[in-house]
Amino acid sequence: MGVNLSKGQQVSLTKRGGGGLTVVRMGLGWDAVKKRGLFGGTKSQSIDLDASALLFDAGGNLVDAVWFRQLRSGDGSVQHTGDNLTGDGEGDDESILVDLTRVPQAVTQIVFTVNSFTGQDFSQIENAFCRLVDETTNDELARYDLSGSGRHNAQIMAKVSRGGSGWTMTAIGAIASGRTVQDLVPAVGPHL
Repeated sequence: MGVNLSKGQQVSLTKRGGGGLTVVRMGLGWDAVKKRGLFGGTKSQSIDLDASALLFDAGGNLVDAVWFRQLRSGDGSVQHTGDNLTGDGEGDDESILVDLTRVPQAVTQIVFTVNSFTGQDFSQIENAFCRLVDETTNDELARYDLSGSGRHNAQIMAKVSRGGSGWTMTAIGAIASGRTVQDLVPAVGPHL
């Protein structure tokens, strides 16, 4: 069982038995809030949330971005598994795999974001979460519930940082505005 993170909380990504993690998966899941129909029933709506990863160097410079229009980092260490346009289904709706052993030394932080490509705000989304999973064992390491629903249409979810003792994950949970990851780059700066 992983750690449930609250905003600003940090967790080490060292394996329980010692040693570091090699491959992690950041999973994003969500459901659209059911709308009331004309005759008292409920109606599903499609909301297209997008998970993205922004790779930064120690100077806070953007090195690469992985998102639905670029599913793989230039070096191949970070890979998006594909775009889910509706949030239908159980579990992770979108995933980003990170091979920590292959992330270039120049990359010191990977920031994960989520945005509503279709423009709906987070008040229309429920059961939204991001989680970090040890891909080699499928153990959930940490989970952050995106429970701060509101009138924003994007959120800076979490970051994975390289430090002297290995990698750590920090839950950020900062609200933002933007329909694509490019719109979110300026909002990420204060969290590096």
